[in-house]
Amino acid sequence: MPARTTDSTPEKPDDDHAPSTAPEPCAGDDAPAPPPAGEGEAGETADVESEDKEAEGKEDEANKAAAGSGQRVVAVRRAADGGRRWRALHLTGCAVLLAVAVTGGAIAVGGGQDRGTGVDAVSAAGALSPGDLARGDLDAGIASLQQHLRTQPRDFGSWATLGVAYVEQARTKGDPSRYPQAQRALKRSLGLEPGNDQALAGQAALAAARHDFPGALAHADRALKQNPYNERALCTRIDALVELGRYDDAAKAADTADDRRPGIPVFTRYAYVRELRGDVRTAREVLERALNSAHAPADVAYVATALGQLAWNQGEYKTALDHYARALAADDAYLPALEGRARAQAASGDRKAAVRGLEQVVARFPLPGPLVALGELYEDRGADGDRAKAGDQYALVDAWTALARAGGANTDLETALAAADHGDKKEALRAARAEWDRRHSVHTADALAWALHVNGRDEEALPYARRATATGYRNAAFLYHRGVIERATGDQREARSHLKAALDLNPGFSPLGAREARTALEDLEGNR
Repeated sequence: MPARTTDSTPEKPDDDHAPSTAPEPCAGDDAPAPPPAGEGEAGETADVESEDKEAEGKEDEANKAAAGSGQRVVAVRRAADGGRRWRALHLTGCAVLLAVAVTGGAIAVGGGQDRGTGVDAVSAAGALSPGDLARGDLDAGIASLQQHLRTQPRDFGSWATLGVAYVEQARTKGDPSRYPQAQRALKRSLGLEPGNDQALAGQAALAAARHDFPGALAHADRALKQNPYNERALCTRIDALVELGRYDDAAKAADTADDRRPGIPVFTRYAYVRELRGDVRTAREVLERALNSAHAPADVAYVATALGQLAWNQGEYKTALDHYARALAADDAYLPALEGRARAQAASGDRKAAVRGLEQVVARFPLPGPLVALGELYEDRGADGDRAKAGDQYALVDAWTALARAGGANTDLETALAAADHGDKKEALRAARAEWDRRHSVHTADALAWALHVNGRDEEALPYARRATATGYRNAAFLYHRGVIERATGDQREARSHLKAALDLNPGFSPLGAREARTALEDLEGNR
């Protein structure tokens, strides 16, 4: 590998590794190989032509499965009652936006360094690259891929790209029927060319989108064994290690990815790994450098939003709003930026604008995070009608859960977080325990601690609350949860310390949680 020049590399302390900001030449991972000759093309072409019909069938199955639980029916009825604005919601699209840019991990590619200039650009084999799809019209790109595969059905690279495109479509459109389609396309690619790294990396992305992080790690490792420079596999490997709570390994994986494929997808992940370890300064510097190197609107929106989330976590609301404004100037429909702006507006005291913004978000994608945030803003207003509106949002979380599960996704973390405060507390504990059995991240530790607390099991909750804050990650909700649990166990000194830390860090971290934190702290101070 050629050495990178110092003028394209962030300053590094002697004992640490910081990512570069200039891509260096390396082996590509996205250009499909020329299709091998063979038989069976008629059957494979028929499979391409049946994709839309299969998607419709899968969507029907998902709806039936969700309706069978009874939760979706209740949510739909409540949402439609009285001719409310929720008439426009399409609950069949609730299912899955599982990127960790929630958690901030950002499973989404976010416009990488792949070749091509738009969805009309084609590779040497006539197929679109994943980078082209990320930067252009995803639906048009998928249609072009399908058309290409009708004439070249043995192009294993295009089948892999189509599978990844379906994963991205499921993520951006909340369409769970695309996951089974992605699985079939990737399986077809591997059937044509066993062990090809493009399809293995696609399987890793699919597993991560479904929250199967051990599977994502295994597939990513297999892909990297075939091609150590596969950007998607490198990035998904970081995501999987982060979500499994293996932060030291994630940091090493981020260093490796930066050495092999420096670029925006790697930089944003590197920054999040540093944030999780409490190094906010480095995380901010890396993201700012990434933003300066971003040119495509999708890249600008993606990185500016990550900067906005980082600033919001530190209680820097004006800075956060500036970053979200830049993201929306690049893409005025970018949902993570719209949601982030609404949260920053709420924390800044502009509740009216925040409610309006979150209503716009959930009208397009009614996902648990914005649904709960909007519900809490309604609930905080206190009127009977607002409390009823809040109940509608919490009920829609149940609908999303049923649909996501029908699409093959694991939703236990989302279930635990929402149900602990706004649903069935026993179900929250069941879900949190199940998720903890799968992975030991700070987020699952916090969810389990809080689920144990709301079920009156504070002594059992305290070790998990401590574990959630042990890495140095600056998260006001985690500090609030720990303080409340410490208060319940009788440790008033530590409770005061962590409740105060939560409010000093991010005083508007939650409409209801921040209010309860202030009340609890005032009571503790009054009892000194």
